[in-house]
Amino acid sequence: MDKEKQAGLQEKVRVEFESYSHNEQFARVVTAVFMARLNPTMEELEDVKTAVSEAVTNCVIHGYEDRIGTIRMELSCDHGQLTVEIKDWGMGIGNIDQAREPLYTSKPSRERSGMGFTFMETFMDSMEVRSVVGEGTTVTMKKQIGNKILEKKVV
Repeated sequence: MDKEKQAGLQEKVRVEFESYSHNEQFARVVTAVFMARLNPTMEELEDVKTAVSEAVTNCVIHGYEDRIGTIRMELSCDHGQLTVEIKDWGMGIGNIDQAREPLYTSKPSRERSGMGFTFMETFMDSMEVRSVVGEGTTVTMKKQIGNKILEKKVV
């Protein structure tokens, strides 16, 4: 297999940006460009972009609150399995189970809907949250893009 074909099967990109709310849009665009090589459906593309948007917004609103910090986004693909990891070095989450409950928000005064994790879980195949109070949070989401399962060729 030539290098170009091999690279398309397993590939990774990492980008860091500051936790300004307008960088949520930047993260969505980077995700869309990375996914383009996988030939996703519009539904797959919109699902992943929505999940990325929610994860980055959580970093901005909850991770760093009223200060600017760094958000790292890593996108990788392994034979059509897209993995998105969003990491901050902010406040961390004290009770992950509670934070994942639909409609729960730690910022009711900011008119937050409390649906961020619910949207991420709904639009992705899997989601994992790791967090340490005072050290930050990492959200890892996975989604199979297209039908990349190799079928047996019938002769």
